[in-house]
Amino acid sequence: MVMPSPTARRAGTVLTAMVLMAVQPLQAQNPRPGAPPMQRVTVVGAGPTNSLTDVPGIKVGHHTRSDSGYRSGTTVIRTEKGATAGYSQMGGAPGTKETDLLKPGGQVRAVQAIVLSGGSAFGLDAATGVMQWMEERSFGVPVGGGVVPIVPAAILMDLGRGGNFKKRPDATFGYKAADAATTDPVQSGRIGMGMGAGWGMGTASVLLSNGYTVAAIVGLNPAGSPVDPRTCLPYGYFLEIGDEFNLVQPKAEECQQAAAGRGGPNDGSDNAPRNTTIALVATDAPLLDLEAERMAQIANAGLARSIRPIHGIGDGDTVFGMATTPPTNAMNNADLQAIFNAGADVLGRAVVHAVLQSKQVGNSRMAYCEQYPSACVKRKAAGK
Repeated sequence: MVMPSPTARRAGTVLTAMVLMAVQPLQAQNPRPGAPPMQRVTVVGAGPTNSLTDVPGIKVGHHTRSDSGYRSGTTVIRTEKGATAGYSQMGGAPGTKETDLLKPGGQVRAVQAIVLSGGSAFGLDAATGVMQWMEERSFGVPVGGGVVPIVPAAILMDLGRGGNFKKRPDATFGYKAADAATTDPVQSGRIGMGMGAGWGMGTASVLLSNGYTVAAIVGLNPAGSPVDPRTCLPYGYFLEIGDEFNLVQPKAEECQQAAAGRGGPNDGSDNAPRNTTIALVATDAPLLDLEAERMAQIANAGLARSIRPIHGIGDGDTVFGMATTPPTNAMNNADLQAIFNAGADVLGRAVVHAVLQSKQVGNSRMAYCEQYPSACVKRKAAGK
């Protein structure tokens, strides 16, 4: 056996030390010498209206029809002066428009509106009406002698779900929803994209100790279920802030009746092969496009806590991420992670609000509190 020389041993020691230094955990390194330690970001509470419009710079409008053979609708989130956006798509059956434009690093970094609509692929036409509304008011990217409004869109499957297959959202729905958009509190229930969705539409918001607001809106139409069959409480119940859900454990006999089919929809939405949950998570933090995308990705993955199963082959689950403040590089990792985590939680809470506040329309699913009245005794006493 040949022993290494002292020089070789010293060289090996130096090389080992260099490798160990290179692989030290990043968190052990201080990228800004002298900077104060990052403060832990906490939840202050739900926003003033516990809805998407708690985020400054956002307006929300709906156009809903449940007459003359219709049972569908369109929801428009308007940010006509521009907002940074990204998206995440999971599942095997998406229906989207202009989402490739949102990939980080492209030429266009801001959107004027985002459309969430019923109508399956036909419903993407609603975005044309929103573009028309925007163009008439000169909102969009300047091009030649005019503007091109940037209006990404996603749809859910509600064709023939209690309505006539031929009666679905078109450009008129988008135009009217854009025109109706305001900063007023957004109500959860069977409105806009939630009219034909299996479980309706929900929204929620949260205030963080770093001063930022995060909020979400969702059209809840999954192949899976947001209600745990073991407890008959929503899977996302654990995300509650304060007493916003105000539920108690329902009686065993109500769970047994539900398991036997009582209260289930007769509109074809239960156990349907084609579905899709669509949503938007927004904040007033100055996120970059890559960070808006990351917020959408984490929120979409977080849906697995409030819907089971999720992201199936018949789901086209799509979540948009939006930041209404112009982007900067000022956000530190603690703030970013807190915002991303809040996005996942607030979307899960929006799912629960959809479940609790969507009433029965025609042969759709029975309202949760009608199906499980014992679970809602505190809600009823509080006037919810």
